[in-house]
Amino acid sequence: MSNVIRKEDAHKLVDQLPANATWDDLMHEIYVREAIERGMEDSNAGRTKDVKEIRKKYGLPE
Repeated sequence: MSNVIRKEDAHKLVDQLPANATWDDLMHEIYVREAIERGMEDSNAGRTKDVKEIRKKYGLPE
């Protein structure tokens, strides 16, 4: 994953926060975005597993 961000993306992220947002709110948004980007990269690279496979592995109902 690339650690490079565009300033425009950072500005959009901050601009979408409410006026009374805290640093914790900002950090949460950054974390969520990073998690989504990593998941998309894994998916695009074929590094995913089917939900049924995971449920079977952990003995969960389908």
